[in-house]
Amino acid sequence: MAKNKRRAPSATVLAEDVDGGRAELVPDRERARAWSLLIDGAPQSHVDLDDPAYLSFAYQRRLGHVADLVAPAGRPLHVVHLGGGAFTLARYIAATRPRSTQQIVEVDGPLVHFVRERLPLDPNARIRVRTTDARAGLAKVPDGWADLVIADVFGGARTPAHLTSVEFLGDVRRVLKPDGHYAANLADGPPLAHLRGQIATAATVFGRLALAADPAVFRGRRFGNAVLLASDRELPVAELTRRVASDPHPGRVEHGRALADFTGGAAVVTDASAKASPPPPADAFK
Repeated sequence: MAKNKRRAPSATVLAEDVDGGRAELVPDRERARAWSLLIDGAPQSHVDLDDPAYLSFAYQRRLGHVADLVAPAGRPLHVVHLGGGAFTLARYIAATRPRSTQQIVEVDGPLVHFVRERLPLDPNARIRVRTTDARAGLAKVPDGWADLVIADVFGGARTPAHLTSVEFLGDVRRVLKPDGHYAANLADGPPLAHLRGQIATAATVFGRLALAADPAVFRGRRFGNAVLLASDRELPVAELTRRVASDPHPGRVEHGRALADFTGGAAVVTDASAKASPPPPADAFK
């Protein structure tokens, strides 16, 4: 709508120290009530309070496509979000699938307070926020409760080691309904050892996988985000591929034999062998 195109020259950056570092909300110059959340300079989320169905970041658009495709349009979902950020995907699902019931698990209490104060949630949305570690919060979710689990957890721009293992994914599978889906935002760069290991690990828990990313990330030419989708039911690969290819920053989707070949025999990650995802290069966010 036109109101989203107004510039907001008087808006200033809002900042506060949180457990994860220096949190900043930077106003979007093109959208009147839109903000980007940064932690220590690393972009985390973008939120438009006037239009919560607007997704700016490429990886969040891909997660939005997943949320659109895992069930018929408009059907309410039970969703667990591991990692809160600015609650962008929870806001999106509340707007596109009214009456959905959602749980956000975010370990950084000061960040939760900062976001809720500055970017308040719709009071009519069925969204509960738990301030605890993602794996501890997941353990409290009943068996077979969720239609969708979304993992987007970063501390110091890295996914914590204990959220990369087969044991962790086993608990994700426990809380999903039999036809439920798991989606994860993964970040890696050359030689893509972390990304390949995460695919190999997910393949031991779920029967079907797909991965969406920029072609340059697939080729190992630069650091970037990839969205993993996993389930035991057939995935909406054709429509996901079409949507990802038509995004403002087009990507591609790999699945089946091509994805298995990309994984290249990587080892399954266990709690005993788990490591945090690699740190982004110094120029990643410039």
